[in-house]
Amino acid sequence: MADKPKQLLIKRYASRRLYNTETSDYVTLEDIAGFIRDGREVQIIDLKSGDDLTRQYLLQIIAEHESRGESVLPVEVLNDLVRSYMSGDVSVVPQFLKASFDMLRDGQTKVMENMSSLNPITKMPGMEAMQAQQEAFLRAMTGGWGGMAKVQPDKEAADDANKNDDLDAIKKQLAELQSKLSNMK
Repeated sequence: MADKPKQLLIKRYASRRLYNTETSDYVTLEDIAGFIRDGREVQIIDLKSGDDLTRQYLLQIIAEHESRGESVLPVEVLNDLVRSYMSGDVSVVPQFLKASFDMLRDGQTKVMENMSSLNPITKMPGMEAMQAQQEAFLRAMTGGWGGMAKVQPDKEAADDANKNDDLDAIKKQLAELQSKLSNMK
């Protein structure tokens, strides 16, 4: 398993501009979303007060994707989240969501480890292309959670051809899972 990249520190200046301390340049919310998709952990702090602003910026990234019509979470899940925070009772929803994503990440890691070159079946002709397709599927399904490496340039063309079909299937599976989660009340 690859080493986890170190956390990226982003500083917010009084002008509300976001500064990447690693590359010494200003970044946008979309840049930050890209870092996260690439597997980086990001921390955003206010330069003046030292307050950790990471949560509010991550929520803002999700809200911007929603406002562009990119459905991140179904309305039922959003309603459940609001209820869980507004009820006044201690909610298990945040812990449940964290545990669910941890399980998904762990499962993804195990699948990738099983597809590694240590497995003798991967040396068979055609297995490299199949492995590339499986990696692309997992990246599409999880949005790159867990810091999976990028697809090699020669494999990108094959991945693009299957991307739309895979994405539709993934969206259907995600909708079914979200429906089941909503019915668990």
